Amino acid sequence: MIYGITLILLSIIAVPSLILSKKPNAQELLDKVAPYQGWIGLVFCIFGVWGIISALLNIALLSIAPIWWITLLAGSVVEAALGFMLGFGMINQLILSKNEAAQAKGAALREKLAPKLGQFGILGLVVGGWMIAASFLFTI
Repeated sequence: MIYGITLILLSIIAVPSLILSKKPNAQELLDKVAPYQGWIGLVFCIFGVWGIISALLNIALLSIAPIWWITLLAGSVVEAALGFMLGFGMINQLILSKNEAAQAKGAALREKLAPKLGQFGILGLVVGGWMIAASFLFTI
């Protein structure tokens, strides 16, 4: 359930236009979060990659609880993608700056994913909501 809540919060950071249309004072909240967006993205990218690894290591759950396993994998993929897009500046500064080839590949990947940030944000809201619902429906 907490995994779904954190995915929803990350998605809200990724989709500021959606928030701004619903709440007029949300811009000042987003301005407060903006300096930390790189770190937030980096942390969530790491959690997303760890979730993907965890899902693959626990692939035996696919035969026991396939819906829960697919939900975990989908949430992890969306979280890693959103985290990468939001934290690209920090990832570039800390990790990719040491290798020019990795920096170029990371920039190319970001260019492909950047136009889809809003779509990933909405997908994150949906998957996060489903993860919360699934945690109540499919307790293992």
